[in-house]
Amino acid sequence: MSSKVAVRGLSLWYGKKQALYDVDLPVLDRKVTAIIGPSGCGKSTLIRCMNRMNDHIEGCRVKGSIILDGEDIYSKGSDLVSLRRRVGMVFQKPNPFPFSVYDNIAYGPRMAGIRKRSILDAIVKSSLERSALDEELGDRLDEDATELSGGQQQRLCIARALAMDPEILLMDEPCSALDPISTSKIEKLIRELSKEYCVAIVTHNMEQAARVSDHVAYMHLGKLIEYGRTAQVFKNPRSENTRNYISGKFG
Repeated sequence: MSSKVAVRGLSLWYGKKQALYDVDLPVLDRKVTAIIGPSGCGKSTLIRCMNRMNDHIEGCRVKGSIILDGEDIYSKGSDLVSLRRRVGMVFQKPNPFPFSVYDNIAYGPRMAGIRKRSILDAIVKSSLERSALDEELGDRLDEDATELSGGQQQRLCIARALAMDPEILLMDEPCSALDPISTSKIEKLIRELSKEYCVAIVTHNMEQAARVSDHVAYMHLGKLIEYGRTAQVFKNPRSENTRNYISGKFG
């Protein structure tokens, strides 16, 4: 199975503080890679490097490379607009825009220059279907998105990302603010989306990582300690550090 994304020798600093240390990580196409580890270990920092969101942080400096389909996204002259269309992002807390359901999903395509209503209608319909929201919200497109339940808001944010037809979906603890029923729906959706997309998810929930992922990357203090198939990492970790974290001895 080929890597959609290959992180190679990646180090990152926020000012003088180093947050990542020489990380090498493959992220496979049409698979779910879960990035786990204790708070402050660099999980979110790593995932945000994959669409260069850390560029917006003053004093951030990166060394190394991230290869997407054979090209280094950190190379000079890299097209960030194109990159962020190809790499969608879903955050920890649902962040719908204060617009209607329809306008939330259509926002990205409109910004990309699509104005024809029939095309936007098709994008909205497809995005709702792929995010498993069509039955719940298909006849509520004019409703204020901020009035939806937390779980619906998060799936709407996923639909909004899918509307840009990305190749990769990055999810930074997408269920941490949700109830168990909404979490279950998001987890089921992640598995379905992995049939079409390369998915990387940051999670602090070991059970969730075991349920949804194909591969697991365990990080500690900014370093990648272990990477492998999910069953192998959870049942027979190579590192004692990994074993102690998974067993709950620290973290």
